[in-house]
Amino acid sequence: MTGAPSEDRFAHAVEMRRLLYGHLLSAALRAAAILRLPDLLHEGCTSMDGLARRAQAYPPALRRLLRVLAAFDVVVEHPDGTFGLTPLGETLRSDVPGTALPTALLTAEICRAWDGLVDTVRTGTPAFNQMFGTDVFSYLAGKPELRAVFDASQAADLDISLDELRVINFSAYRTIVDVGGGDGALLAHVLSNHPGTRGVLLDTASVVPAARERMAAEGLSERCRIQAGDFFVAVPPGGDLYLLRDILHDWSDERCVQLLGACRRAMAPDSTLAVIERVADERGGPEAQLTGLMDLYMMSVVDGEERTHSQLVRLLERAGFRAHTCHRLRRGAEVILAGPAP
Repeated sequence: MTGAPSEDRFAHAVEMRRLLYGHLLSAALRAAAILRLPDLLHEGCTSMDGLARRAQAYPPALRRLLRVLAAFDVVVEHPDGTFGLTPLGETLRSDVPGTALPTALLTAEICRAWDGLVDTVRTGTPAFNQMFGTDVFSYLAGKPELRAVFDASQAADLDISLDELRVINFSAYRTIVDVGGGDGALLAHVLSNHPGTRGVLLDTASVVPAARERMAAEGLSERCRIQAGDFFVAVPPGGDLYLLRDILHDWSDERCVQLLGACRRAMAPDSTLAVIERVADERGGPEAQLTGLMDLYMMSVVDGEERTHSQLVRLLERAGFRAHTCHRLRRGAEVILAGPAP
């Protein structure tokens, strides 16, 4: 930087400020989600007075919020002073596939742990535990409404990659065990589209009622057993395919090996394990920024991380698995199929 022209140096200084103020952009998006502005705009409530009334907001402040969101292409301001949604803003509606709304609502509370990132970097322990007095999963268990938002966020993320999961030939398996399957969004989709399969879902006792409710609503109760338990201790035996979707990134290497070991003990020699995870590209790549931010999310909220393909394979090998097939998905995720090593 020493010999750089002053205009270049100052351009970098301005860009750095833009990055630093990114926290305010995230806050603006969360405010829009909490006020239901995307849904209200979609419903045709586009005038400032109407929006302020329906959102119970102060009109001058609401207009300033919307103008900032317009600068980031989330909404558009029309010449007559009304506002509308852009394709980007549409993703915050509550009724679209892959909606980002649950993520916005979830991070509105969880993001307080991000402010403790410096302590996490100094100590190597999640800031969430210090700020909230417990780990995130215990916290969610004690707040059913927030847990429902978490499950909705997971289900919306699933929508984004659902078509690509066809790389797994689910119809080849009689019994599919979803380990840490949450409210059953993935397993319900699989069972609905593969009538010859049966399912078993394992998660904590606080999640079981939501999973049973989903299976009942989709007419799958007779084909799916919901079981409460601790997947670090034991996993239901008898499955032909075991699913781990977005589970390993929540935990340290040691806990991952413990969890995978429980799966290994439950599996027959010809059973298959499918690990579905966001993967940090060792070469960089277009998803590197989002994956890097998700890694900081994991570090500050849980004792986990976003891993490279090689790191995931090493975890599998430590737990007694041999990876035999890998499918790279379009948006930074990967499916690794593995079997018990001899």
